[in-house]
Amino acid sequence: LTETIGIGKGSVTLDDVETADLLVIVGQNPGTNHPRMLSALETAKKRGAKIVSVNPLREAGLSRFDNPQKVLGMLGRGTQLSNLHLPIRINGDLALFSAVNRLLIDNGAIDLGFIAGHCDGLEELTAHLAELSWPDVVAATGLTREDVEAFASLVAGSQRTIICWAMGLTQHRNSVATIREVVNTLLLRGMIGKPGAGVCPVRGHSNVQGDRTMGIYERPTEHFLDRMESALGFPMPREHGVDVVGAIRGMRDGHIKVLMAMGGNFLSATPDTAVTDAALRSCRLTVHVATKPNRSHLTCGREALLLPTLGRTDRDVRGGAEQAVTVEDSMSAVHASRGRLEPPSPLLRSEVAIVCELAQRVLAERDDVPVPWAAWADDYNLIRDAIARAIPGFENFNERRDAGFVLPHPPRDARRFATPSGRAQLSVNHLDVVAVPEGHLLLQTIRSHDQYNTTIYGLNDRYRGIKAGRRVVLVHPDDLAAQGLADGAIVDLVGEGGRRAPRFRTVAYETPRGCAAAYFPEANVLVPLDSVAEGSGTPTSKSIIVRLEGV
Repeated sequence: LTETIGIGKGSVTLDDVETADLLVIVGQNPGTNHPRMLSALETAKKRGAKIVSVNPLREAGLSRFDNPQKVLGMLGRGTQLSNLHLPIRINGDLALFSAVNRLLIDNGAIDLGFIAGHCDGLEELTAHLAELSWPDVVAATGLTREDVEAFASLVAGSQRTIICWAMGLTQHRNSVATIREVVNTLLLRGMIGKPGAGVCPVRGHSNVQGDRTMGIYERPTEHFLDRMESALGFPMPREHGVDVVGAIRGMRDGHIKVLMAMGGNFLSATPDTAVTDAALRSCRLTVHVATKPNRSHLTCGREALLLPTLGRTDRDVRGGAEQAVTVEDSMSAVHASRGRLEPPSPLLRSEVAIVCELAQRVLAERDDVPVPWAAWADDYNLIRDAIARAIPGFENFNERRDAGFVLPHPPRDARRFATPSGRAQLSVNHLDVVAVPEGHLLLQTIRSHDQYNTTIYGLNDRYRGIKAGRRVVLVHPDDLAAQGLADGAIVDLVGEGGRRAPRFRTVAYETPRGCAAAYFPEANVLVPLDSVAEGSGTPTSKSIIVRLEGV
């Protein structure tokens, strides 16, 4: 998104979702990533919007939404959401959107005025898509040409289109190219910078939104670092760091000696579980700041510290005053968050206090770091004042925090694009289909309904009708029969390099031939550490080649 429209996050709000006339949901049910998303989709549908689901798995949440806050939903008479379901093969999305864009151009269904005023690259894209092979599209997607044409017709007829995606697009080798092609679709139709339209990469809980604004990124820009230096008064490190995969490699190879993890479940959330386990154990020191125990805390370096901390639902009193943090959701909305529960112990510090006190002790001898760490630990408003000086869009942060506000987004707000040319970029993306050997399947990892990131709340998955178990693999009935396996058979999932996830129960499921699905983190052991998306470094947890080995 940064390369194509100049900003690294989606351009829509929930109000846009509710007023769109076409919503394309690519990949896993967005209700698992944003708590209000399904309600917004329900509102849009009742206003006449059409909803297309593009997913190897048919999921109950997008077939019908039973809103528990409404009487009809409680009675099981909810809203039929999806108008068109496209059961695409895993990793077929690039081929699908390339074909749609070819049809839009061939049929004259593109917004030439918007493109002339705001975009570069139409001639190159047109020439590239003219060479697109329909047999390749059909093979890659598992869809018929008629399916693709029906989808393209909906896109061509819409005046307000939003395309949403989550990890179903980001965790493939060609994920960056795929997202560029999705952006091409919206740019060709002029769907950036108008109400009810835009890109919507749905993310999970609010704490992961820091890369949008706060520089939680291993390669911050020089401009960002300059603003930080100006606001805080000390020099910023200019050398680049490493992402999660790079951190695991560094621990594995002995270059990284210390891991400090703030929250989360590092071992369960990351790929190649056995390799990550060994990498953590090779550290001199592992430190986990956490609200509750998890598996990562049992995987220790030579020395290990577990620092319990306040949760966001706990009252946080510092300096004699109740403190509030702020969160930013996947729709760029910022609001205050205050805990209301009595803390488990009066000795617990907040994450903010832990970081500030650590910095105060480590940097006590540094005269060139004039940050009042102790004051920051006792008054979070002072930190927000510093943010307001450093980060555009957070001006008057403390004054606006309680009412909440939506961050500025130049492409959405004013059709301004922070690219080198100042214009949005249509891009050429070459079709690259994963080659699956005979007798193997292409596996994607998924989450269940009763799951929040790596935290499992129950063993039922009402999205897919799975009950009383998570070590299951969803496979087309014909693929099971071809391998001489019955529905309910116990198998090991065997991946690249002999990686093995033992004792999974097969479930005959409506999914394209050659495709399979299993829950994470149970299947993360199968994801090779060095198999990452080109251009982003994201683990390819949605494109795992496996075979089923009967037990």
